[in-house]
Amino acid sequence: MMRMEHPERIRSYLSAEWKILVIVTVTGLFYNVGLLAGPLFEGRLAQCLLEIMEGKKAFQDMVRLAFVYVAVTAAVQGARYLKRFYVRRFANNVNLNMKQVLYGNLVHKSREELARENVGSVMTKAISDVDACAEGIRKFVTEVFDTGVALLGYVVLLIWYDWRLALLCLIFPPFSYLIAEKMKKKVQESSAGLKESAGRLSAATFDRVSNGITYRVYGCEDKRAEDYDACLGDYERSAVRAGVLVAAMPPLYHVISMISVMFILLFGSKNCLGTGAVQWDIAAFTTFLSCFTKLSVKSSKAAKLFNSVQKAEVSWKRIKPYMYCPPVESREGKAKAQTLKMNNVSVSWPGKPPVLSGLSLSAEPGQIIGITGPVACGKSALGLAFLGEAQYSGSIKLAGEELSGLSESERNARIAYMGHDPELLSDSIKNNILLGDEGNAGTYLACVCMEQEVDEMPEGAETVIGSGGVRLSGGQQARTALARTLAHKKPILILDDPFSALDRETEKEVFEHMREMASDCLILLISHRLYLFPETDQVIWLENGSAMVSPHIEMMRENPHYAALYDTQCAGGEENER
Repeated sequence: MMRMEHPERIRSYLSAEWKILVIVTVTGLFYNVGLLAGPLFEGRLAQCLLEIMEGKKAFQDMVRLAFVYVAVTAAVQGARYLKRFYVRRFANNVNLNMKQVLYGNLVHKSREELARENVGSVMTKAISDVDACAEGIRKFVTEVFDTGVALLGYVVLLIWYDWRLALLCLIFPPFSYLIAEKMKKKVQESSAGLKESAGRLSAATFDRVSNGITYRVYGCEDKRAEDYDACLGDYERSAVRAGVLVAAMPPLYHVISMISVMFILLFGSKNCLGTGAVQWDIAAFTTFLSCFTKLSVKSSKAAKLFNSVQKAEVSWKRIKPYMYCPPVESREGKAKAQTLKMNNVSVSWPGKPPVLSGLSLSAEPGQIIGITGPVACGKSALGLAFLGEAQYSGSIKLAGEELSGLSESERNARIAYMGHDPELLSDSIKNNILLGDEGNAGTYLACVCMEQEVDEMPEGAETVIGSGGVRLSGGQQARTALARTLAHKKPILILDDPFSALDRETEKEVFEHMREMASDCLILLISHRLYLFPETDQVIWLENGSAMVSPHIEMMRENPHYAALYDTQCAGGEENER
């Protein structure tokens, strides 16, 4: 991708493709000027036929003229082919650059920012709107030559033959442009309505596919089908409203432009009879009529172009807020071991009051810090604060540097994060773990006690797990995500509920393997399962917006809520084992 300084400006995309535009310009000029040969040869052929009938010329003269006509037409059409090829290549490059700018910014948006728009709207902007913008630019570049240059050439030719009649004939074509301009507001309103409807339909489609099993199990499929049909019907009506204004208008534009033919028939015939302003033969009359007919067709296309550009403007306004230079991706070298110091830290979601406050902690590489507490106490918010997904006040220092002062690439080099809802790719188990890097996925599968399970699968580590890991159990999904985190470990590992759906024995074995493999890392272990918290170096207890930090033994002695929860879980575990 060519990095542009001002991706929010259309001309930046034109400047980026200037070499292709030079080729388009040369071939476009040759092709559209060459179009004038059509009316000229048609007139000469008509005149030649008349002279053959009068005995002034032979059939061979017609053959020679036709041969030259075919040769010229072939050359002109060759230029047309080259022009169209490079125009399409230009449009594809613009589309690619726009999507890379848009995607580059979308992937750096926080979940909070993306949550403000539904998934259907984001998908429509990322695909449909960019396509519409690129297509509008392509049509504009194409019609600059196929309409602009051709129209100018036809006008010059008409004036050359009879400037008075030419000016009279050119009265009506501008009316089609005026009507197209007057339609601008309606075209844009209908196009905007279509985009919004398309976003709702995309969101409904995504919802119905991703939650289909749930709807069927709970008997909601019929209701969701009705809602989906309503979205589909709204989209179809919006598409008709948006399409009819553009598709139905070109014939009207053509009819308006062709009104001037009556002047050609009236005054052109007088020129042929010798009673008009100039003297014409059949060739001149035929050339003039053919030239104006082609001009009227081009005029209707020019008016249609206005409407197409107006539709593209709607899409551009929708995506423009995302069209800015995306952050530069840079891979930091492997970061050194990190100490962690937190002083009076408060964490909150944007625009919300703090979910926890007063957290102070010092931790060293090799330590495991357990984080727990009641439901919705801020455990996940604390983990996401390290990623910049949640806001924090106070101080969080990594190796003496304030977390908020680190760039995204510096933060990514130091922190690895595994969420409680694993984000797995619709790819193989191996690729989900290695993410394209070289290595042995089996090493990490063994670490999370999943190697045997994977070996028993039909395709082993090459087994494709489906969207979001749907072909795996909940425990397998969590362990696959943990294996990926260990395969790409960073000095600080934040693990949010990594042992979900595991039995106590397997959980303990995975914990020991993880401690050994990440012995040089600082691990923040977020969990509501406390079996292994005696093995941690410190425990953070979050409750009612406050934080308490101490080793497990002291926490058991000083915090009755923690002690009761730990005793209950351990007692339940012993019962299950018996």
